[in-house]
This record gives sequence, C-alpha cells and structure tokens, in this order.
Amino acid sequence: MYRRTLLAAAGPFAATLGIMGRIGPASAQAPGVTSTEIKIGQTQAYSGPASAYGAIGRGLVAYFKRVNDQGGIAGRKINFISVDDGYLPPKTVEQTRRLVEQEGVSFMLNGLGTPPNSAVQRYLNQKKVPQLFVSSGAEKWANPKEFPWTIGFQPSYRTEAQIYAKYILQNKPDGKLAVLYQNDDFGKDYVAGLRDVLGDKYERMAVKVISYEVTDPTIDSQAVTMQGSGADILVTAATPKFAAQVIRKIYDLNWKPLHFVTNVSASVGAVITPAGPERAVGLITAAYVKEVSDPDWKNDPGMNEWRAFMQEYMPDSDVTDVNYPFSYAIGGTAMQMLKQCDGDFSRENILKQATNLHDLQLPTLLPGIIVNTSPTNYHPIRQLQLSRWSGTRWERFGSVIEGAGA
Repeated sequence: MYRRTLLAAAGPFAATLGIMGRIGPASAQAPGVTSTEIKIGQTQAYSGPASAYGAIGRGLVAYFKRVNDQGGIAGRKINFISVDDGYLPPKTVEQTRRLVEQEGVSFMLNGLGTPPNSAVQRYLNQKKVPQLFVSSGAEKWANPKEFPWTIGFQPSYRTEAQIYAKYILQNKPDGKLAVLYQNDDFGKDYVAGLRDVLGDKYERMAVKVISYEVTDPTIDSQAVTMQGSGADILVTAATPKFAAQVIRKIYDLNWKPLHFVTNVSASVGAVITPAGPERAVGLITAAYVKEVSDPDWKNDPGMNEWRAFMQEYMPDSDVTDVNYPFSYAIGGTAMQMLKQCDGDFSRENILKQATNLHDLQLPTLLPGIIVNTSPTNYHPIRQLQLSRWSGTRWERFGSVIEGAGA
C-alpha cells in the first residue's frame, strides 16, 4: 500500500522498472536487494524553481525501461523510485528518509541540486547509503575522507569557474567583472573558482558581486544593478530559470558584456529557447555533453544511439534539451557500475564499483571527456571545452581542458 501511495504522490515521473538477466551471487541480506529486485531512489525537482531539470529524471526512467526491455542484469528487476522534492531541502530530507527507511532503497542515484543534496549528505553517510553521481558540480561531493558514501558526476563548478577566469585574463585582462550567483554552495563555488585564478586582481576587477535566492521571482533588479556598475564582463552562476531571465534582461537593457553562463544552464531547450536565441549570441559556456544542435554530431554513432533511444522511449520530448543526453550518460555510468558488481549488490560493493570506474567513454559525452574514479578521486569528469552560442547552436572552440578540482 505504501508503495502505491508514494508513487502516486510522486506523479507521472516516478516509476517501477524491471531489469532481468543472470542471477548473481549477491547477498540476499543486502538492503534494498532481493534475489529478484534492486531498489534505487532519486529525489528530483519536478516542480519548483529548478523544474527544468525534471527532464533528467524522466530520461532516467526511460533509460531503465529500455534496459528492462533488453533483458537486464543479474536476474533482478530495478525499482527506480524517482520522487519530487521541488528543489526544497526540507522536502528532500523528508523524501530521502522515506526512500531509505520505508521504501528501503539500496542507494540514491543522481539526486538533483546542491542545496537539496547537502541537506541529506550527512544522513546518508551515517546510514552508509551510497549517494551516487549527484547531479551537481559542487566541490563537496569530492570529499572521500569525511563523506566516503557520496560522489558527484559532472565537472567541478569551481574548476569550471577557473577556466572562465583564465579566458578572461587572456582576452580581457583589464575588464570590469560582475558576478551573479545563487546564494548557496552551488553559486559560491563559482566565486571561489574566479578568486583562485584572478588572485589579487579579483578585488580590482570584480566591481559588482551580487546574489539571488532560489525563491526570488526574478533577477531583474540584480541585472540593473550590475549594468550600473560599469562591468563589461558577466559571470552568471544560475539555474535555468534564472539564467534565461538574465539573458533576456541584459538584452533588454542593451548591456553587452562578455557573458559566461554555467554549463548547468546551457540547455538550448531549457534556457536558450525561453530566453530567445537571438538574445544569447556570444554567450560562452564550458561543455562536456554533446550538443544536439551541433552538426558535428549529425552522423555521430553515439548520438545516433541516443536519438534512436529518444525516438522509441521518449518520442514526445524536446530533443534540444541537453538534460536528456546528460541523463543518458548517468544511466550508462550506473549500468557500468552495476555490471562491475558482478551480482554482489551489497552497499559496500556498490560504493566500491562506483569509485573504481576506469576510462569509461559514454555515447553522449564530448570526445576526450572520460569518466574515471578511484577511492581517492571522487571527480568522475574533470574535462571541459569552451563553447560559444552563435545564434543557432553552440560552437566549440579551443581544446579540451582538464582540471583536478580545487
């Protein structure tokens, strides 16, 4: 009865998905695992200010459905229970406790967002529940000494900001910098990364550093304030809703700074299209996922694989939304980890395999972007490539840049 209640409460984005195949030697005593089932939990922002990311959860639901249809792994079905937390940390705590203590999930997969996952990180580590491939580039997910049960996935926000700062020093060393950041660990990592590279120049160059709250209706006043500062460089560390607002507002103000936007808000479908493609011309980001609109991938085998998947399992979805190729990469990473478990799905072995991924190449990641983890390396992806919006697509430039995190 409780399962029915929970899935109903989660709406159409919760799913119970089966994966069938060879029966392995896993202990029947492993939490969330039986001889026929593995339960996996996820919290996702299907509503609220970060609801654009709900595509990630929907993509994973479809991904596991395909694995189920293809016969699965180790004779077990996967109960993938993806529930809405609205990007609200108190709700994340409530939902995570329900998933762990009442649903009895084996591990949490790709929970969305820095504030929500920060709210449950200590709890999950105390319970020794793997918190895997968190959908956030915050540095805090790479802290195996204090939080060994938590690992991120995407490149570090701080490293990304360092790359932007290097570009600024090379191309506009005398510029005046404005920074708009979300007032939490997510946004503050970008400020820290800029400081890392700009050093003593940061205080001189940064003429306006201003934050916003996820509960703010708009960032219009912040945009006006930043324009008034005289800045000719802007770094926007914002989630999609607010990134789209920034792009629109500075265009309406006829303010034309050298503008950088975080890669989490580089989606054509979720950000560029709502903002207006013509308003975003010249925008720079750092990419690691193949951009659907890039003609370089028109006949790319990896993207053709993804397109076939989307056509069969998500035919009515917006294929310009980069969150879908991202979720496909998460699904591929999770499946590689489960294969490496070789039928032993104890939480200890799941964590061991998650932190022993070597040279994993995924269909929807850019060439040169490779997943590597180890017990001391909790930064699965450490490479990025700069891209500029042309008005119709993201155009990559320069080489793939690797960083080790801060």
